[in-house]
Amino acid sequence: MSNPSSPFTNAARAEQPFGPPLIGALLRMPWETVQRHMLERLHERGFADFDAAYLIVFQYPGPQGARPSDLAARLRVSKQALSYLLGELERLGYLERRPDPDDLRSKRVALTRRGASAIGVIREAVGEVETAWAQQLGPKRFAQFRNLLLDLTGPTSTS
Repeated sequence: MSNPSSPFTNAARAEQPFGPPLIGALLRMPWETVQRHMLERLHERGFADFDAAYLIVFQYPGPQGARPSDLAARLRVSKQALSYLLGELERLGYLERRPDPDDLRSKRVALTRRGASAIGVIREAVGEVETAWAQQLGPKRFAQFRNLLLDLTGPTSTS
């Protein structure tokens, strides 16, 4: 049987039982840096009750206007798990679940002023990380890195 792995996954097996980090780990590690910085900034700016578990709800493109069932599918979490997170975020004043004007049996997620402010802090924090990485890698390499990530994500809005 042939090994479908890339040459990157087979390198240095003798030195490390798990081998070098695979692409998933290489993507996760920078995300963890971004996540830590977002939470630090949120806590510094008065959002001390904002937990890392809530970040999934606020990830791009955000929950605004989504039906909870559609949001759960997009985030790839169970409806029950999302319902719990939405309940916590609603209790903390970050969002509300309002009647859907098109289907009164359903609800839509609406950010509160506090939720919109938190998203502003999150975006600022990510901007700070991007600036630091651009300084570390140089503007040209950082732009290439960002463009490669956009290539991998497919056609999406870059705004």
